[in-house]
Amino acid sequence: MSENPIPPSQTDALTGAPSPEELEAAAAASAADAAASQAQAQNLEAELAALQAKNAELSDQYLRAQADVQNARRRADEEVSKARKFALEAFAESLLPVLDSFEAGLAVQEATVEQLREGSEATLRQLQSALERNKVLAVSPAVGDRFDPHQHQAIAAVPSEQEANTIVSVLQKGYTIAERVLRPALVTVSAPK
Repeated sequence: MSENPIPPSQTDALTGAPSPEELEAAAAASAADAAASQAQAQNLEAELAALQAKNAELSDQYLRAQADVQNARRRADEEVSKARKFALEAFAESLLPVLDSFEAGLAVQEATVEQLREGSEATLRQLQSALERNKVLAVSPAVGDRFDPHQHQAIAAVPSEQEANTIVSVLQKGYTIAERVLRPALVTVSAPK
């Protein structure tokens, strides 16, 4: 029998079993897939480690920022508390010379009326200066000025030759503190005709 020898690869193909070359190729592909999977796993692990480190860094920054905000809030609260507590300190300090002048004037036993008047006027100037330094300004409208309900309080409306709602007389000066009305000026205004 002279049979043609069939190569093993064809024999395997006829029998349905994989050939050794196919087995080697499959093994090599499997090894390559395993190596690729291992490399991918290593890359993912490295990426995970980097993300965890970044997360830890951001968490630390967040905690530090929160602590900074709390410290700033605490300092601001302390400053507001001190400002409230000592708000009048500068004002009171500016009034002390006025008090000293009053006491010095009262200490003089035999002062003439002229000396008393002169001392009172000097003390009044000191008081006005202290008020102005602390932004307490007089509101003293002139006769004929327009009535301003934001700065003036009308006590009465009187018949007058002036235009309606103009100031006829000032009964008491008003005062503002830092542009806010502390006390309105008391005035009489002209009545409508």
